[in-house]
Amino acid sequence: MSYIEKKYKNNIYEIFNELSALENDILNLLHFKSVSYVDKIAKLCALCNKKINVILKKYYPEIKNIEDKLNIKVYLKFYYDLIDKLTDLVRNIENFQKLDENYYNTIIDFIRNKEILIDGKYRDICANELTSFYDKETRNELEKILIEKIERKNREFFSMGPLEEEIKKVARSYGATNVSIIQASEVEQKLMPDAHSIIRYDSELPNTSTKLNSIGENLKDFLEAKSYSVVIKTKFIITNAKLLPD
Repeated sequence: MSYIEKKYKNNIYEIFNELSALENDILNLLHFKSVSYVDKIAKLCALCNKKINVILKKYYPEIKNIEDKLNIKVYLKFYYDLIDKLTDLVRNIENFQKLDENYYNTIIDFIRNKEILIDGKYRDICANELTSFYDKETRNELEKILIEKIERKNREFFSMGPLEEEIKKVARSYGATNVSIIQASEVEQKLMPDAHSIIRYDSELPNTSTKLNSIGENLKDFLEAKSYSVVIKTKFIITNAKLLPD
């Protein structure tokens, strides 16, 4: 095993440990079985999604050992399904404002049965995939499809209304308050000639300066995934996305 492969393998399992801690936070919120915690659940789900994307884009492609790929892949499949279930939960709460307790219990049981699913169902599925598609070219294509699915889920996670509403949901999920959208002025257009909109936000969380930068970076990732340009400032971002009428 090469140095870089060993290092990336360790990085992947460090992220899996971080995800395990997030699972406990999610479980604690689900046990309340209350729509009041939907924003916190959405934020944790988005954070899980972001960490999985780091593995898929940066680390997993460098893993060559088949046994290591299998062991990592089973966890990726578990988290992909967890993100899917949490996304569905958030959407249903947004739409109906109330859910049956069994809905929460299903996700709670899913998380509690993580190791059983990984050692059974998911390991069988992943082993069959790697056995059926053993040649390098087809394996790479399979991994590309998995990455595209995760990225598509990431883009669709908050797609529950017009773009400006999606932006506000994303910003709030990362701790923003007082999110507003205004027309870009001539001053902002000097920073970005094709600027259309300014998205302003505050944060009441600790380490406000760091949080504001983090909110801006996450909004930037979200808009760039939709092919918009973005310039980040301290408490706002400038974008060429046309969010308000002329």
